[in-house]
Formats: sequence, C-alpha cells, structure tokens
Amino acid sequence: MKGYFFFIFFLVTGFVFSKDKDPKSYDYYRAKYEIFKENDDRAFLYLNPYIKKAKKENNPDELFQAYKDAVFYTKSINRKLQYADSCIDAAYKSKHDDRISASYVMRGGIYYSKLKKYRPALDEYLMAYKYAKNSSDLYLKNKIAYHLGVIKNYLGYHEEAIELFKNSVRYFETEVNTTNSKFANEIYNNQKGYLNSLHQMIVSYRHLKNTKKVDSLTDIGLLKTFNNKDFLLERGYFLKSRGISEFNNNKYLAAIENLDQSLKLMRDDFAWMSVDYFYIGKSYLALNNEDLAITNFKKIDSIFNKQEFLLPELRENYELLINHYKKKKDSEKQLYYTTQLLKADSIISKDFASLSLKIHREYDTNTLIEEKGRLETANTWGIYMIFGLLITATILVYVLFKRHKKGKETLDKYHILQEKLLTDNYIARLEKPTPIANQENSEDKKPQITETIKKDLLLKLRKFEEKKQFNQKGLTIHKLAIQFETNSNYLSHVINEQKGMNFNRYLGDLRIRHITYLLFEKNIYLNYTIDSLAKECGIASRQNFSDLFFEINGIRPTDFIRKRKQEIEDINYPKIKSATSLVSDN
Repeated sequence: MKGYFFFIFFLVTGFVFSKDKDPKSYDYYRAKYEIFKENDDRAFLYLNPYIKKAKKENNPDELFQAYKDAVFYTKSINRKLQYADSCIDAAYKSKHDDRISASYVMRGGIYYSKLKKYRPALDEYLMAYKYAKNSSDLYLKNKIAYHLGVIKNYLGYHEEAIELFKNSVRYFETEVNTTNSKFANEIYNNQKGYLNSLHQMIVSYRHLKNTKKVDSLTDIGLLKTFNNKDFLLERGYFLKSRGISEFNNNKYLAAIENLDQSLKLMRDDFAWMSVDYFYIGKSYLALNNEDLAITNFKKIDSIFNKQEFLLPELRENYELLINHYKKKKDSEKQLYYTTQLLKADSIISKDFASLSLKIHREYDTNTLIEEKGRLETANTWGIYMIFGLLITATILVYVLFKRHKKGKETLDKYHILQEKLLTDNYIARLEKPTPIANQENSEDKKPQITETIKKDLLLKLRKFEEKKQFNQKGLTIHKLAIQFETNSNYLSHVINEQKGMNFNRYLGDLRIRHITYLLFEKNIYLNYTIDSLAKECGIASRQNFSDLFFEINGIRPTDFIRKRKQEIEDINYPKIKSATSLVSDN
C-alpha cells in the first residue's frame, strides 16, 4: 500500500516539475524583455534564449524579430551592426521582401544616427528602396523616403529633399490623427516619424533661406512637443531651429537661451550639438564676448576630434578660430586650426563630390597650404618641418603611384574575371578536361577501371557538383570514395583523367568557383568576412582560402569584394535621383 502511495506521489511531483521545465513560448520571452528601455542590456536575459529557441527550431521569422529587437536593446554600436547583419540574413531566409527592406533600413539607421557615416547609410537605404518597390507597407516606404531625404539634405539637394519630407509628413500626420492601433509602439513610431520629417524639412528650408516656412514649421514642432517627455530629443531639434532664427533676426540673447535649452535635450546627437555650439558662439561674438564665443567654437573642435565628422555649414567655425588667433598673433594655434580645417575639408570632400564645389570658402585649399607653409617657417622648427613635408610628399607620390598601378592591375583582373562570370565558361570550366604534366601514377601503375564503373563515377561526380556537396568541411578523397561506394584509387584515377587535375585541386576549384559566383550574384555575401566565406565553402583556413582564390581567379578575395561593391555603388548611386517618386507613385 505504501508503495502505491509513493508511486502516485512520484507521478504528481514529476508532472509538476516537468511542467516548470516546459520550454517557454516566444510571446513569453517578448513580454519579459519589452519592459526594458532602449539600450538596456538586461533585456538579453530573455533575448538570448529567444534567439537560441528560434535557431534550434530553424524559425527565420522569429529569428528576424529577435535580431531586430537585439539591435534596439544592445548598447554597443558594433553589436548593433552585428545584430543588424544577422537580421538581414534571417530576413533573406524568410523570403519576405518587406522584412529584407526593413532590415536594411535598420542597418542604415545605425550608420546615420549613431556614426554619421552617410555613404554606407545610403548603400543600405538604396537596398531597402529596391526591396520595397512593390511593397504595400506605406509606413516602410515613407520611412525609406525620409532617410533618403536626410541623405539628400546632407548632399545639398534641398529642394528634392523637401518633396520627400512633404510626403512623409503628410503620411505620418494622417496616421497619427486617424490610427486606432492598440499598439503603443505603432503610435509612437508614427509620431516620431512625423516630428523628424518636420525637423528635416525645416533644415531644408533654412538652407534655401525660406525664413517664413522655417518659422511656421518650428512653431508647429514646438507646439507638438510641448510637455511631452517621449519626444525630448525632437523638442531639442525645434529649439535649435528657433535659436538659429533668433540669431538671424539679431536677437542674440534669445538665440543663446533657446540653443542652451536645446543642448540639454540633445543627449548624444553630436552633429546637431555642434550646430548649437556654433550659433551660441556666433551670438556671443555678435555681443562682443569673444572669450565665450571661442569657448563654444573649441567645443566643436573637440567633437570633430572625437567623431571625425563635421557638417559643411560648420566649416566657418575653423575660419573664425583661425582669424581669432591670427589677430592674437598666436601662430601655433593658428597653425593647429589651419591643419584642422584642411582635415575637415578632406573628410567633407569624400562625401561631397558635388557639394564641396558649392561651399563658399574664404580659404581655398591652395591658399591654406601656402599659409600653412608660411606659419611653419615662422616656427623654430619650421625648416625641419618643411624638409620633412618634402620627404613625406615624395614618399606619398611614390606610394600613390604604386597604389595606382596596383589598382589598375587589380581592376583589369576583376574585369577579366567578371567577363568569365558573365559567360558559361567560368562554371563550365571543370567539364572540359585538360592534360596535366607529371601525373601521380605512371601508365603502368594506373588502375584498370571498366567503362561501367567509370561512367558510374562520372555520374556521381556530376551529382556531387550539382548538389554543391563539395562544400562539406573536412572532405577527403577517402570520405568521398566511401560516399560513392568505391575505392579512392578508382576515384582518384577518374578525377585525374576526366578533370585534368588531382582531387585536392579539383575540390578547391569547385569551392572557389562556387563562392566566387555567389559573391558576384548575391550581394549579401559581399558583407561576409573572409573567415565566413572560407567556412561557407568548406575551407578550414582563411589563408588557404585567400591563396586558392588568388591562384584560380588571379585576384585576392578582398580586392574582388571591394571592386564588386564599388561597381554596385556606381550602378545604384544615380538611383537616388529618382527616389522622390517613392511615395508619390503610390
């Protein structure tokens, strides 16, 4: 009887404990981590098992959501980019264009908002635009339109940017006023989209000197963000705009007051903080308080040193500092800020091929270089510095010549490989046997193979190639012979005779040609590291992969990837001109 009761107790407790150990659902994990705010790593206590569960169940839909949320909750910018990469990969596996587009927008947003790297941001936005062309998701399309407008603003295409922002403002405002969504984040996203579009429109009109539009839109922005703790950063943007307007109206004290309030709300948006400091400095300069003006101008230099980013309109900041120290006859600081201005010009010109020509410069590049030389001569070590510059210039010319020569050779090799990839010759290469010298087995040692066995092995090799089984890691001729139900001598003989190469070369050739084709045809592989590419095609060593790639294709994989990305960028970049129709077409 005691044994019976013990058995019942064991069943009941076992049931209870087994119930506690039941795997949690995706909704359970999501509900747990959604209580945390952005950039709160505590969310990963629940996000990590969420990701693990999605991977184990091979569920790309949930994996996409998990990585998207991981981007939101991690503090690290590098990890945000890594999670964004994983999100793109999961989106492709889900075969859902809207998800692919959204993941590219997210990655572009990291480059723009966190790093202010506009070129890579543009690449991501153009990819998002490509996948959203046939989408019915108007929120996604307007979000892409907004980001493309931001890039246009940055490049100086303000009138084109305004058209994009008008559409996005109209859409987001309509959604805010009419949505009945129960999801707080959906309402928040539409409000945020509206306010940011409004701010960027103000930036466009300010550059076009349309003060009436600037003032009216700024009033709307300040009204919409009044007493709203959810949009303090956006309120900071509108206070910035109000401060700049006050400065332009010669109301310098009011300008300083608004810009100071803006700074308190900006948090880590270093680009717009620099604009605040600049106009605070100019206001103090107009009030004849030169010390406070220079203090604010120097803060912009500190941000520039840390971030290596400067908006083109802030170039004047360095001209003001140079003039200040020129009047003070402080040649050391004059030289420092002259060098900083040259550095800023160099960085700006990389992103502003067309815009840099339109920027008014009091100091053109040649004048700055001459002035720099004069200032260096005036210093005690000026002669030595000039001598050093001459040596550096000579070395630089030599290095640039060598780099140009190497770049031309690499480009020629890329074009040769590209031509092969665009024909059937590249993939069909292994179907045409070529004789090889110094074969491993002499004629008298060749194994005797019947035609039936040979045909069978050739058929299996064809299937082996078609099914891409050559990507198996650690594959040897002995392992393949076992899979083919033959012996390694027979297999080796057939490969040598029919493929014109030994097994190792045959296997490497298949792998490299396969991964080269993927790199050429599928852009996502261009974002893989060399280590990942090597693993993708079954090659254990990064160095072996790189050497074999070069031996077969005549170009290093890093050079091929760089040239392919450049080629895609050259094709896609003009498309930004047509992006204005993104929303209006719908």
